[in-house]
Amino acid sequence: MLPNTGKLAGCTVFITGASRGIGKAIALKAAKDGANIVIAAKTTHPHPRLSGTIYTAAEEGIDVLVNNASAISLTNTLETPTKRVDLMMNVNTRGTYLTSKACIPYLKKSKIAHILNLSPPLNLNPLWFKQHCAYTIAKYGMSMCVLGMAEEFKGEIAVNALWPKTAIHTAAMDMLGGSGIESQCRKVDIIADAAYSIFKRPKTFTGNFVIDENILKEEGVENFDLYAVKPGHPLIPDFFLDEQPDTITKKMESRGPPPELREEKSQPPPKPRSGAVEETFRIVKDSLSDNMVKATQAIYQFELSGEDGGTWFLDLKSQGGNVGYGEPSDRADVVMSMSTEDFVKMFSGKLKPTMAFMSGKLKIKGNMALAIKLEKLMSQMNAKL
Repeated sequence: MLPNTGKLAGCTVFITGASRGIGKAIALKAAKDGANIVIAAKTTHPHPRLSGTIYTAAEEGIDVLVNNASAISLTNTLETPTKRVDLMMNVNTRGTYLTSKACIPYLKKSKIAHILNLSPPLNLNPLWFKQHCAYTIAKYGMSMCVLGMAEEFKGEIAVNALWPKTAIHTAAMDMLGGSGIESQCRKVDIIADAAYSIFKRPKTFTGNFVIDENILKEEGVENFDLYAVKPGHPLIPDFFLDEQPDTITKKMESRGPPPELREEKSQPPPKPRSGAVEETFRIVKDSLSDNMVKATQAIYQFELSGEDGGTWFLDLKSQGGNVGYGEPSDRADVVMSMSTEDFVKMFSGKLKPTMAFMSGKLKIKGNMALAIKLEKLMSQMNAKL
């Protein structure tokens, strides 16, 4: 962990979305340094451990602004309600821009003036747009504020972005990834330490898109297991980062467009030959129970490419549940498209659905909340698979 140096003693740090998770961790790290913390969250009441509310910020003066507040919906264009689009644009892009605008007159008076946006590098790989276009646009709006304001206020205010290399365990990640996802995440402490490292830098350190692990390596940190929820366990890479972007893009292109849902029922295809997919569905069928159906109430359709592929379904809405080859008798709530190899890995616990989705191996249409429910069920089935 990065030690505190007292650099922020007496400074005022204004953080949006600091009632929990990453924002709260940054606030507590700065508070240990002796900083005055002002938080802006969904409440106007003071946090029990962090002094100040949004109304006290201007009175105290501002030295550091952290734009952390964010809204997320990992849904495609047709599945994203207008209200959800508006929420993401308002919280992420508009909120960051207007909060910065309001704080800049006070920041100009500070000796250490910093604006830090929790937003990613501007990666234009289509992979990061095709599954959740609205979210990507909203998040990249925060990053574009870094580009513009860093140049506009160069020499007066340092403006940078910070983004994690891996998934961070927060309430949002629990919601997206389901039970057990935390073992593949790092703790919020790594973001707090990386943010603190940025705050220590001079105003000339501006216009940067910082990755948490990289800046901490510059600080001399070598043992990153200290930040892992479960040391030694494989970690999920975060959104918007390509280790080898060209390779990923080519893989996506080689798979071709995802299968489209047919409006009219076609004749049932011939039964596929025996294989790993059929065996997986047989085991899943043996695992079904009335309680599982009652708790889920969803129909899943799988569009699988490769050997033993085709259309399969998992009905967790009808009494007793059912699985089979072909389309379900009722419309599917969730349609998942992937290769047969990745499907078998996913149901056997060797590939987490969250990681498959993030890497583009899994494409999802329909109700994301029900898709997340399926991941929880998979964890119960893994022992049998």
